[in-house]
Amino acid sequence: MKLRVGRIATSIVISGVVLFGGWFLYQEWAIERPLENLLKDVEGVSQVQLDIQPKELGVKLDLVPGTDLGAVIRHLEQDGKKQIGNRELKIDVADNASPELNELWENAMFAVAQAMENKQYTEITAALEQMEQDHKELKATAEMDNEYVYITLTDGQSSKFIILPRTPQRMGVWPNA
Repeated sequence: MKLRVGRIATSIVISGVVLFGGWFLYQEWAIERPLENLLKDVEGVSQVQLDIQPKELGVKLDLVPGTDLGAVIRHLEQDGKKQIGNRELKIDVADNASPELNELWENAMFAVAQAMENKQYTEITAALEQMEQDHKELKATAEMDNEYVYITLTDGQSSKFIILPRTPQRMGVWPNA
């Protein structure tokens, strides 16, 4: 029996192209495009980048100042369930905050961290309300779900979006604060 190397190599290449091409097309058309379209239709979302891994879905958002971050996340989790599947959702929001908002957040961070550590989440809203009283141009909101606390600070021209995990063992230093 004589092996034909050319035919074997050709069949291996064709099989590889079909398998990897099929996976790429599935990922592009069944997961990535529907999620991008879903998020781009949400008011306040200006740019979306997705990083799809087998066990994790990374979503990088660029939001317009004043956008309701909690509503964007809820919309993604509810309407994108099929595409997300059993992947862990990792959300990162671009930081386009002004230096003033960053300074206000740094001043409030201790009170927020203490409230998070003690699981006294109403103290977060109290700290944000105090910030609003001290700075009339500031609008601060906090929302919460089972996994995260979402804080939005807006001064009219720019916003700072903060996502804080509710589980203390994962918190450590807040990399997105």
